[in-house]
Amino acid sequence: MATMAIMQPPVPLTAPARWYLYAIHGYFCEVMFTAAWEFADQRNWKFPGVTSVWALFIYGTCILIVERMYLRLRGRCPVLARCLIYTLWTYVWELGTGLLLRQFNACPWDYSAFRYNFLGLITAEYALPWFCASFIVERLVIRNTLRLRFHQGPEDVWSSPWVDSSRGGGRRGWVASANGFLKWD
Repeated sequence: MATMAIMQPPVPLTAPARWYLYAIHGYFCEVMFTAAWEFADQRNWKFPGVTSVWALFIYGTCILIVERMYLRLRGRCPVLARCLIYTLWTYVWELGTGLLLRQFNACPWDYSAFRYNFLGLITAEYALPWFCASFIVERLVIRNTLRLRFHQGPEDVWSSPWVDSSRGGGRRGWVASANGFLKWD
């Protein structure tokens, strides 16, 4: 008779794992945004996207805090109001991290050339892009990241087939379940 080893139920990603995904997302978007800006401004077909290693910390932490806001606000106010709150938070975070990085001559951005800038660290011209980014972050990035799960179970489950000896012996294969696979020993 075959016995069945059932995997432990998947568990949500830890805060550091979510921070990592948010950091990589922000880093990638920063590179793509600067490449698109360079193309729109200079018609540079090389699309040279740039950023700083500080962007990993800045985006990862900012989006993790936006995630906390989302979880608190999602049933209390409409999405456009939430995105406005996220945008305001982004400006506060950008100003704060910019002021801190300037103390070490490490701030990688300078908006001094923009008409509506404040201390060269934030600019009103980016309000609409930050608002749109907030919408995308909530609807696609945060909601899908919160749905991700870590697999907790036997490491060999992906490489070991099951054997069904109750049906004439020797039949091998996999048993699918809602969140992964069951392994027959």
